[in-house]
Amino acid sequence: MTDSQSSYRQIIKSTSVFGGVHVFNIVISLIKSKFIALWIGPAGVGMIGLFNSTLNLISSFTNAGIETSGVKAISASEKDPGLLAKEFSILKRLVWISGIIGAVLVALCSPILSRISFGNEDQTLAFGLISLTLLFKQLTAGRLVLLQGLSKIQFLAKANLYGNIIGLLISLPLYYFFKIDGIVPSILFSSFAAMIVAFYFSKKITIEKVKLSNKEVIIEGKHLILLGFSLSFIGLLTTLSSYLLQVFISNYKDIAEVGFYSAGMTILNTYVGIIFTAMATDYYPRLAKICSDSIQVKKMVTQQSIVAVLLLTPIVVAFLIFAPYVIQILYSKEFLPIVPLVCWGILGMIIKAVSWSMGYILIAKGDSKLFVKTSIGFNSIFLITNVLGYYFFGLFGLGITFLVNYGIHFFGLKVIVSRQYGFGFDKTFYKIFVCCIVLCAATFLSLNVELTVLKYILTSILFLTSIWFSFTELNKRLHFKDFLSRKNK
Repeated sequence: MTDSQSSYRQIIKSTSVFGGVHVFNIVISLIKSKFIALWIGPAGVGMIGLFNSTLNLISSFTNAGIETSGVKAISASEKDPGLLAKEFSILKRLVWISGIIGAVLVALCSPILSRISFGNEDQTLAFGLISLTLLFKQLTAGRLVLLQGLSKIQFLAKANLYGNIIGLLISLPLYYFFKIDGIVPSILFSSFAAMIVAFYFSKKITIEKVKLSNKEVIIEGKHLILLGFSLSFIGLLTTLSSYLLQVFISNYKDIAEVGFYSAGMTILNTYVGIIFTAMATDYYPRLAKICSDSIQVKKMVTQQSIVAVLLLTPIVVAFLIFAPYVIQILYSKEFLPIVPLVCWGILGMIIKAVSWSMGYILIAKGDSKLFVKTSIGFNSIFLITNVLGYYFFGLFGLGITFLVNYGIHFFGLKVIVSRQYGFGFDKTFYKIFVCCIVLCAATFLSLNVELTVLKYILTSILFLTSIWFSFTELNKRLHFKDFLSRKNK
């Protein structure tokens, strides 16, 4: 087996593991979203979206980017037990400090947050209560960072899966009996349960204990803190852009419209996010280990991009064909207005997969200044174009601007990594990339065919073609027959 085959198989392995978990999580989200939509309606979904967006905004400001910089530090020290123990000790201290700061900040600012998010102070107590989730989530992140940095894929997958299952079992009774009043306890108890599960699986890894003073934590963890704060600022920008867009939608129209937006984003980012989940959990740590070798970086990014594009294409084609039915199953008929948003937005997922693959180069190399500059630019464009798109064309306009933004992100990053690191894709990649885009675009256009029989024939042919093309191209790199034979042995 060649090194190239081994690398492709590692990508497929991690994608299949996290993909399998993601499928279960999708089922969990499907059940949860369905009952939430039925029991509390678009307005309730909008409230959940605003609560989560506000918490994510504060968290992006206070978590110091530890989730990402911590993975780089842990993965780099994997082969040195003493250094690993020190890095993990620093990590544990920092997540406690950042988690407490985040929780206290939300609690103190709860009246202001309520006025900004909902236009009044009615949700002051709610924000005060859910402030604890920032501490729980940060402690959870610290444990998951350890699993991710050490590439403990099975433990990491189980921690995510079991945490979501327990969260579902907690949330459903609360929404059923208390309706909208169940939102706050559901958010609070679900995050606590996820923390307990993460602690359970991280305890399975034996790491020697190291006692460090606060001064030593600051000195020894300087590299982690500096990179982390840069990434934290970037996360803040991303969350702030999304939050401001939701606030604009809420004030320009109403909170139900925010519910439609949140539902559309959930479909795009969660139900079609299998590839991105694997990319964030396995691809990034592997890339961080070889970031100093430009040849290996080019090889790994290209391989990851090819696999991501080939796996996503049949998913995108299927979602385009069945979008109205999927939305009714996931939510209800009330949410059918988001069909244009989902269809236009999902076209950009193929482009997003490649731009994300390139974007991790900047993080893996620790080039925080460049990453901050690019993030400010991209997030500014994101916010401006989406506000204009919604202002003039509503949800339909948001779908178009999301596709446009994915394109801008791809071409912008392509120029940056090419000039800064000499990175570039080969002709083989572009051939696959263009074919996949053409298949998705053709499917999108065929949906507008008025003759029903012809439309069904065209979409069926395109769906089968997308499966055949993806399977054929993956088989060239993986040799499925040999791969399955080895697995059986």
